[in-house]
Amino acid sequence: MATSEALASKGPGDDEGLEERRREEQRRERAKRDREKAELGGLWSRRDVVGRLGWVLFGGFSLTALLAAVRSSFPRILFQPPSTFKAGFPKDYAIGEVSEKWKKDFRVWIIRTDEGFYALFAKCTHLGCTPRWLTAESKFKCPCHGSGYYRSGINFEGPAPRPLERLKITLAEDGEIVIDKSVKFLYEKGDWGKPGSFLKA
Repeated sequence: MATSEALASKGPGDDEGLEERRREEQRRERAKRDREKAELGGLWSRRDVVGRLGWVLFGGFSLTALLAAVRSSFPRILFQPPSTFKAGFPKDYAIGEVSEKWKKDFRVWIIRTDEGFYALFAKCTHLGCTPRWLTAESKFKCPCHGSGYYRSGINFEGPAPRPLERLKITLAEDGEIVIDKSVKFLYEKGDWGKPGSFLKA
């Protein structure tokens, strides 16, 4: 009965007062949160850090997958010049000439003598550098460690352990000289006397 009488005794003003207190508490709570945010300034919360880290990891994984997909579109193939090439007609070479025409593209010298032609691989037998032909001194000279070779390809100075390698030289049906770099003739193995190591003029 007392409770009923108490409720009955409450007027409309009491409800308005309660509602006003609630609004006041809500304002205080918002003000408190605003102060906390102001105190933190530009600092991130733990949730912000975890969220951003997740996006960074996702982005990194996506980028890696994309790069892998692009890389797979380009197979690992070394584009090298063909091992066999035509080097012109015999009349294009003068007797006694050491032609460097094919040195840049194929690392090959073509030498013409009174008897015919032979081709030398322009690779030093010491460490693989490309020697130079010195016309004034009539010799091949390696700029790396000083190995020297006669016009024939025989080594005579420096650390080179053996002569230069000869390459297969033949004549095509159309009369052009053909060099085959896949077939090599080694002096120390007695290969320089084999067919293909010398082309008779």
